Amino acid sequence: MSKRDSEARVPLFHLSKRASIEPWKAWLIRVAAVALGLIVCGLVAFLLIEKLQQKPEKIGEFYYTFIKGAFGTTRKFWRFLKNLAVLLCISLALTPAFRMRFWNIGGEGQTLIGVLSAIAVDFYLGGKIPEWILLILMLIAALAAGAAWGVIPALFRAKWGTNETLFTLMMNYVATYLVAYFLVIWVPSGSSSLGKLKNGKLPVIGNENVLIIIVVLLVTAALYIYLSYTKHGYEINVVGESVRTARYVGIKVNRVIIRTMILSGALCGLAGYLIAAGSDQTVTTTSAGGQGFTGILVAWLGKFNPLFMILTAALIQLLNQGANQISQDFGVNNALPNVIVGIILFFVIGCEFFINYEVHFRGHHPEKGAVK
Repeated sequence: MSKRDSEARVPLFHLSKRASIEPWKAWLIRVAAVALGLIVCGLVAFLLIEKLQQKPEKIGEFYYTFIKGAFGTTRKFWRFLKNLAVLLCISLALTPAFRMRFWNIGGEGQTLIGVLSAIAVDFYLGGKIPEWILLILMLIAALAAGAAWGVIPALFRAKWGTNETLFTLMMNYVATYLVAYFLVIWVPSGSSSLGKLKNGKLPVIGNENVLIIIVVLLVTAALYIYLSYTKHGYEINVVGESVRTARYVGIKVNRVIIRTMILSGALCGLAGYLIAAGSDQTVTTTSAGGQGFTGILVAWLGKFNPLFMILTAALIQLLNQGANQISQDFGVNNALPNVIVGIILFFVIGCEFFINYEVHFRGHHPEKGAVK
């Protein structure tokens, strides 16, 4: 074979899986992806908005409006922190199960059932017992309901080997219809709107959102220690790596699955309690606001590390509030925020490819890791 024919058969580029990458390089790639995503979505949004009467005069106005959505006023900033805390709490709840390779897609339902249980206690006992006892009972009810909603799929998986993804997903719908059922009972008028209850509100420390933020920060630190430095955390990681290995070293896999899903569901219940007692003081079928599904993305982007997930949750919440502010200020269709968030997340998710793989162009011959 001639040298010319040999060169013609060499592809323009090929891929090789990285054996490892330094953490700072991985995060540099992620930051670059976010920056590039912001540039692209800025250009796209600017071109779409300029057809309207309330168009921005400069593209910089688009980015200013984007940042203003989360940091424009003190009220918006505190709302950003509160929403960030609730989203982070749900993401933390999903993390132990995901580390165990138990694909818990039921964070939405587990959170919603936590809200429902807390509000049920408030509805029936509010004003009849001291406020501090009411808040404790609401917390217990939310934790218990969330744990029960999480352990049911775990029991079926452990005993009959059912698919946890479908099971937990269906439990979301059951929780939604339970809320709808109780709203019909509690609101005989048929409006299905309970309204804000007078009792069952968390105490205010400086700002009504401070206590929520403190609780979630404490949960973040506690879960990080639990997963990284305890026997239970070690067992979760071993089961996630290999069920056969876990059984070989004497770990009771079914017990770990059930125990972990009780924890996961209880933390979702805690998030539901923070929603019910922290701000809403009511329940609707949309009380969880889709954050049970968004939390999956937050946990995955944070590599199931509770500390890194603070950053990813902040990014997602910044995108949501910034995009909504753009829609509000420029009077554009409500679909535009989803387009903006989708573009940036496309870059963020896509950058994981370059973290895990190297691209080699023709003429470059890596000594190791090349895909033949």
